[in-house]
Amino acid sequence: MRSKQTRQSGWLTMGAAFVFSALWLVGCAATQHAKSVEKTGFLGDYSMLKKGETSTVGEDPEALLVYRNDKANWKQYTKIMLDPVTLWTTGKDSQLKDVSIEDRQRLGSLLWAKLDENLRKDYEMTSQAGPGVMRIQAALTEAGESSATMDTITSLIPQTRLLTGAKGLATGVSGFTGSASAEVKITDTATGELLAAAVDRRGGTKSISGVTNSWHDVEEAFRFWAEKVRWRLCQQRGGGATCVEPKP
Repeated sequence: MRSKQTRQSGWLTMGAAFVFSALWLVGCAATQHAKSVEKTGFLGDYSMLKKGETSTVGEDPEALLVYRNDKANWKQYTKIMLDPVTLWTTGKDSQLKDVSIEDRQRLGSLLWAKLDENLRKDYEMTSQAGPGVMRIQAALTEAGESSATMDTITSLIPQTRLLTGAKGLATGVSGFTGSASAEVKITDTATGELLAAAVDRRGGTKSISGVTNSWHDVEEAFRFWAEKVRWRLCQQRGGGATCVEPKP
């Protein structure tokens, strides 16, 4: 008969194997909308913003706050001038204040790269203003990394999910996960007319994948935002069925 120590070692090995198998097999972690977002001043005037509409995929709205110029002729735009992403730490609750300068620069560059990657699929990217050119300006106003260790524990153990569930219901951001907020505005470079604006905040869910990377939730929010901007512009051009809505 095997000794008690051998049996215990076997159970521990099997448990570790299960955890690592789960981490390997599960799909990409999803993000979700927060319940509210803090305005930082980047957009200047927020009076024209309205609560975002619910999209066709689940209950995920287009953005928490949004404005669209109903008179805009979106089909006339064939080029985009994408400004570098700016970082605003003016919000009193922004975790971005505690992020290192190196991480701030990396996150700003990453959000810009995600936007550029998606938008250039449909538009010519340019640095010159003029007729038929939209200018997109984006600001990262919050970015908080997750606690990788606690996120792993609360994702794997059902009992601990109950402890963090209350926060998720109240804020839309699950406990120990990362979150990010951003503001964006789109203008006509020839006239300066405001075409669209949005303010949004997203946070991680209790998914296993990505929990070993403390910035995974923020990076997933960037991916989703970039794909969503492309999808919305496609809709505004009248793309119809050719416009593919991203999943959170």
